[in-house]
Formats: sequence, C-alpha cells, structure tokens
Amino acid sequence: MSWLRALKETARSGLTVERRRLEPAIAARGALGLALVVGFSLALFGPAVAASSAFGAFQAAIATFQRSWRPRPTLALASGASLAVSTFLGYLTAAHTVLFLALLVLWTFLSGLAWAAGPTAGIIASSNVAIMLVTVTLPTSVATAAGHAAVLWGGGVCPAALVVHPRLRRGGPTRDPRAQGGPAEADYARRLRHDPVAPFDPVPLMTARNAAAVTPRQARTRPAELYGARGLAERIRPVLASLADPAVGVPEEGPARARVREVLGAAGEVLDAAAHAIRHGEPVVLPPTAQAALRNPDTVTILRGPPRRAALRLVALLDDVVETAEPRTETAGTKETAGAAAGPVGPAGAGRRVHRTRPTLIGLAPVVLAKARAELRPDSPILRHAVRVSAVAAAGYLLGAWLPFGHGYWAPMASVMVMRPDFSQTYARAVARFGGTLVGVALATAVVQSAHPGTYLSAALAVLCAFGMYLLMRTGYAAAQVFVSAYVVFLLGMAGAGLGQTVRDRVLLTLVGGLLAMLSYAVYPAWETPRLRGRLADWLASVGAYAAVVTARYADPAGPASPDVREALLRTRAARVAWQEAVARATHEPVRHRGLSHAAVEQAEHALAEFGRVAMLLEAHLPEHGAPPVPAAATLAESLHRSAERGAKDVRERREPQWDDLRETLAAWSAAPPDHFLLDKGAVLLLGCLEELTTALAESGRRR
Repeated sequence: MSWLRALKETARSGLTVERRRLEPAIAARGALGLALVVGFSLALFGPAVAASSAFGAFQAAIATFQRSWRPRPTLALASGASLAVSTFLGYLTAAHTVLFLALLVLWTFLSGLAWAAGPTAGIIASSNVAIMLVTVTLPTSVATAAGHAAVLWGGGVCPAALVVHPRLRRGGPTRDPRAQGGPAEADYARRLRHDPVAPFDPVPLMTARNAAAVTPRQARTRPAELYGARGLAERIRPVLASLADPAVGVPEEGPARARVREVLGAAGEVLDAAAHAIRHGEPVVLPPTAQAALRNPDTVTILRGPPRRAALRLVALLDDVVETAEPRTETAGTKETAGAAAGPVGPAGAGRRVHRTRPTLIGLAPVVLAKARAELRPDSPILRHAVRVSAVAAAGYLLGAWLPFGHGYWAPMASVMVMRPDFSQTYARAVARFGGTLVGVALATAVVQSAHPGTYLSAALAVLCAFGMYLLMRTGYAAAQVFVSAYVVFLLGMAGAGLGQTVRDRVLLTLVGGLLAMLSYAVYPAWETPRLRGRLADWLASVGAYAAVVTARYADPAGPASPDVREALLRTRAARVAWQEAVARATHEPVRHRGLSHAAVEQAEHALAEFGRVAMLLEAHLPEHGAPPVPAAATLAESLHRSAERGAKDVRERREPQWDDLRETLAAWSAAPPDHFLLDKGAVLLLGCLEELTTALAESGRRR
C-alpha cells in the first residue's frame, strides 16, 4: 500500500463514528462523581484546587471505562494515585526547564513501556503524562504541591465509590463478556446448518476466559449463574463441528442431514436463551420448538455411529447450559439452585467452587516488570513506541515553549495522547484528535467569549462536556475528542487560565503535536508486515502441537486426565489471534509484503484454520477413559509434532515447508490402516491442509 493510500485509509478510520449501544446511566454516574468533586473543591478550596481535583476525577472515571476485568474501584484508585505522583513530581520540577524535561522524558518512556502490561495500563499511563502537562500550569507553589497531589488522588475516590454504590447491574462488568460465548456458538450452530465446515471465531471464548479470572474480592461477590457457563461453551463447540461435518458425520443430503440441521437450529435457540438469562440475571425461557426438536426420538433412530453420539452429547451439554444459566437464590450465606450446575467443586467435597484467580495489583507488579524487561530489545514494537513517545514529548514541549502562542503544553499533550505502538492507530488518532480539537475548542471558546461564564457556570459546562465524553467515548476517538477539548477549555476557564488563548493557537499546537507523532512513526517505525512470517510460523507450531497432543490421547486413553490438550488449544487460539491482529495492522501499512502477498495471507490463514478445525474434530471424539488404545496414533502424533516444528522453522527462514514425515506415516498406513475411522480420515485431512499452506507460500515466493 502506498503512503498516500495509507494516509487516506487511516484518516477515514480516525474520523469514523461507529454506531454503538450508548449507556447514559453509566455516563451519568461518571459525570455525577465529577460534579461532586468539583462542587466540593470549589466550596472549600477555590477554583485552582477544584481544577486539579476535576482532572483527577475525570481521569479516574475514564479508567473505569477501560476494558479490564479488574474491580472498577481498584482501577479508579490506582489511576488517581499514579496521577497524583506524576503531578507532584511535575510541580516540583516545573520551575526548572531542564529538570522538568528530564522528568517528562522518563515518564513518557515508562508510559510507553506500560503498554507491555496491556492497553488499559498503557492508556492510563499516557493519560497521566498528558494531564500532568496541564495541571502543572495551574497557579500554585511548591509548598502546596503535595496538597494538589492529594486532591488529585482524592478526585479518584468519588468515582471509585460510585462504581460500587449503587450497582446498576450485579456482576455487570463480567456478565456481557461471560455471555458472549453463547451467542457466538449459537450463530456458529446456525451457520453450520448451511455450511458444514463454517469457520468459528474464538475471540468471544477468549474474552469470556479472561473475564472468568477473578480476584478474591470478585470471587466473593460474583453471581452464581456466572460459574460454569464458559467451560460448557468450550465443550459444545467441537461437538457442534463434529455433528455437522460430512467427513465424520452424516452425508451432505438426506434425512440424516435434515435431522442434524434441525438439531443445530434448536441448539442455537437454546444457547441464545441461556446467554440472555446470564446477561440479565433472569430465568431461562426456552422456545417450545427448540425443546421438541432436541427431544425428538427420531434423532436416535435416524442417526448412527459418531453422529448419534455427538447429538446425544450435545443434548446433555445443552441441559447443563440451561441449568447453569438459571439465577441462584441466596439463603443463609449460600447460593442454591434446583440443579447441581455449580461448576467444579473443591477438594474433599467441600462444595467450594474452583475459579481462575487473578493477582492483585501489588502481586501483579513483578509480572509487569518482567514483561517490560522482556520488551527491552531492539526489534520490540513496545520499546520503539517508548522511544518515540519520549522523544516526541520532549520535542513538542520545547517547540511549544519556543512558539509565540503560550500554553505550549497542547503540542506534547496531543502527541502523547495519539501515539500508539502501531501505525494505524497512531495516524488515525492524530487525524481524529485534530478534527475533534478543531470542533471542540471552537465551540467552547465561542461560548466563553460570548457568554463570559463565571466560575460555577464554567464548572457546570465542564461536567456537561465530561458526560458527553463518557457517553460517546466508545463511538470513536473523534467524537470523544470534541468533548475532551471543550472540557479542558471550560476547566481552565474556571481556574482563571487560558481564556485569552485563541482557537487558532490551540488548534495549531494540536496540529503540531499530531504531525510530530506521525513523523516519528515514519522515521522510527515498528512495521508489522515484515513480522507476518514469524506470526504465521508461531501459529503453525502451536496448531501442530495441538493436533499432536490430541492424537496422542488416542494412543493412551487409559492415562491420567490430560490438561495438556486444553493448554495446547489455548496456545493455538492465542497464536491465531496474534496472527489476525498482525494482519489487520499490516493491512494499512505503507510497506511491501516482503514475502507474503495478500493472496498468500488469505490462503495460508484458511489452511491453518482448517488444520485446527480437523484437530478439533479429533478432540470431539476423544476415547473415553479405559477405551482400547490405538497404537498407530502415537506414530502419527510424533510425526505431526516433528512436521510442525520443521515447517515453522522453514516458514521463518523463507523456505517452502515440506511434510515428508507425515507423508511417510500415511504411506505406511496404506497397507495396514489404524483401526479407527476418524484417525485415518483425520490424518489425510491434516496433510491436505499442510500441503495447501505450502502451495500458498510457494505462489507468494514466485510473485516476489
């Protein structure tokens, strides 16, 4: 993609306003917390302190809107505390340009490394730097710096308290993601009716898994119906695939296929009903037609062999889903239900639910430090982002101080807020920031200059702008930026600062900051396109290991229960999502493919997705504990493991992968195939997928 086209695409993306479900009640809660903080500070301490506390409350409320499964009060308090430390140090060094510049470089570098811990940490850290640039310009002295820092932290206490009381919906932050697996699999079941080999996007199940990890506090307050649903959704997916696939199920046409379509449609309705019950905490209401279809005795008479077993297993799993989704009643400190779908229990029959634990923020510190340390390598996108953002912040600060506009912090603030570790987001946000600032500052300044609002009216207008930002922040960065820019104008006007600055000056400084951010990525990029082969190799190695682990279970079904199958599946999903995200980022990069054409990317992705689907079919029919072993499966597992490792190495080194080990194994089976219909067919299908991958890479090499 050329630079001109890349700029056009990112600009269009940045200015797009998406249609999202608005949540005015949650936005009003955030604005209410801000209003309480501003009003209290104005009444007791005056406009300057009120402005500081307002920035703290604003930032803390934004932290609670971030996509995180941690308790929202914890995020608000952590955001307020980190902002207080940043601003306190900024106050101490603001009078000395060299010291403040050194602090700014250090703080922005650390905020760039914070992206190693995830988007939430990166956004909060970047916002802390941006707000520090604003708050240190407010009238104060070193003697009162600690007081202002305490006020900033106190500004985060009110939003944290309002997140807890009142609760708009018990368990709300995790209900929606935990329920996402149901609609995703319901849609999958309906698509399988018409396309028996339809693909499945694992992202909803991965999101549900992340939401399932809880801290001790969350475990004590989690509604009981949120237990168990994710595990059942994980078990249903391979059963749906095996029931629909003609290679291991019923023919593509005929009475058996019609029966399968009816069962799949009914399964979709049941999964939707269960997801609705989980999301809203209501009893499950099943459509009578779905119940009749699942209980139809024709299923047993028409279907034979593996399809019959898959259908019966699907019905049993759907019963468990309905039972799990029913809201529990709490009596005598316990959660009770008519069934026993409480999920796994603890040792010695104690009835204690086992859940995925999440470390506290303090316990997470060593993990974050280890991740940040791992990014300290020349080819790391996170390290490159940290270097870029620190250099741009320093350059923007010096340039803003040199330009004759005053309030030069608008330039570095714009740079810090728009810069992200990847090209597309940085350029899209730079365009959106400029457009939103142009509109927001123009409207707010027009109001200030025409109405001349006093302190309290400026505070009220700032709260109103904060409400608009909270309401529209998920619809796009440009729409939210309109209200953020106006919020800063009214807040500084309340404190008696910045009223004389013109629209032209603020917009020009924002434009300077955005251009610096865009130029820095062009000069010191971290392109994703050259790393696509490495991402593809990682996916190949992980999905090959998953197929090998599944196949090995056929050779030793009497062995201990193996969590390695589950772990291999999770690694495969993570590698697949990393590949898809890399492809999405590379799509708009002005870089040549360097070995992977767009056609090769699509064909290779299809090949490995199909390889994973075949491995999932094998997992759906794993033998029961104590079933007779299939000795040939051990040979196939070893062959799959070696082939995947060698193939991944070949992909990384830009060679065409070969699958001689797997071909030799299948050739040896021609005389004496294994005594298992699915294993024999599955091995052939797996080899076909790998050969399709080789074809895709070979054609891409010829096009270079």
